[in-house]
Amino acid sequence: MENFNEENVGVTKRKRKKRSFPNVGFQESFDFAKIIYELGAGQKVRRLTAFEKLGKSPDSGPSRTLVTNTNKYNLIVGGYAAEFFEITEDGLIAVNDDIENHIQLRAKFNLAFVKIDIYNQLYLKFVNNKLPSHNVIGDIILDLIPDLQKDEISLLVDTFIVNLKFLGLLRTISGAERIISIEHAIEEQPRTDGNIMPEYKNSIHTEDLVNVGSHQEVQKFESFENLCFYVTPIGEENSEQRKHSDLFLEAIVEPALKQLGMEVKRADHIDKPGTITKQIIEYISKAKLVIADLSYHNPNVFYELALRHAFRLPTVQLIRKADRIPFDLNQTRTIVIDTSDIYTLVPKIETYRSEITNQVRQVLSDPDAVDNPIVTVFPKLSVKLY
Repeated sequence: MENFNEENVGVTKRKRKKRSFPNVGFQESFDFAKIIYELGAGQKVRRLTAFEKLGKSPDSGPSRTLVTNTNKYNLIVGGYAAEFFEITEDGLIAVNDDIENHIQLRAKFNLAFVKIDIYNQLYLKFVNNKLPSHNVIGDIILDLIPDLQKDEISLLVDTFIVNLKFLGLLRTISGAERIISIEHAIEEQPRTDGNIMPEYKNSIHTEDLVNVGSHQEVQKFESFENLCFYVTPIGEENSEQRKHSDLFLEAIVEPALKQLGMEVKRADHIDKPGTITKQIIEYISKAKLVIADLSYHNPNVFYELALRHAFRLPTVQLIRKADRIPFDLNQTRTIVIDTSDIYTLVPKIETYRSEITNQVRQVLSDPDAVDNPIVTVFPKLSVKLY
């Protein structure tokens, strides 16, 4: 078996085949289908109406990708050029909150796993076992689909894990994250009638360079093209906030971005002479991506995040579970990381990495289609650097 880790995987350029599997997490497509359902009460909805509700252009690249993936999950009928979208029969059961939870969960599982062959095969292979490492899952995928390129394998691994989490099929048991069966998850769902469940029908491309001085006073240049600026509560040396920031950076954020070929930089790692506030603003305004950690409700983080929002640039938000997401930001998807104790955190680190990687892919797929509170209120606001 060719190993997933070997350098030759996906290096030779070849024409990509059209893939039948979706390449984003089920939740994004599910949320889109739910908007269509709510707009039409189960009836057909015009494509333009659906995207007007989303506040996005129906003809943008990400919008087309969203429709394509929602089709691949069999949630809707109607391609990205169709005049109308219609929820599928299975989709109607999955998105209708008037239906009991256990029936909805079964429908979601069928759409996210059973009907997507590669995800179903992975689920059947690993169910009731510990979640394997990314490389092990990648090796299995390469066995099942030998002509996949390396980035496609990585995307599949992340999507598989994110979908497991969304459906509640990942549990920390005996200090390790395990994949529970759909039957187990369904049994835990509340029932109103007490009966057994009825039978279910089957890029910002900038060439700006930062002149960075090394400790040996040798100049090197760092491009913003593949740079992620990590906005986080740093705190004093050996403080709780510094330990938190170091842990998130080294164990979660950097590994998540490494597979996308991106470098992560934090404010205290900027090796460049000058005023620190000016440097931070420069990085905020030019970095390809900003990851903002909202933990501890640090005022500097919110200030820097607001600046990034004003520049209308791609951002991903994190927060530890112990903190509440502030009201102004709670409509923006935020990755919640449970740091209650080491036994809670460690088993889920791989999952958190996948969530970050998955979300980064989405926000970078069309950097111009940024959604944040400032853009929502002032859709035409544009801040430019001169």
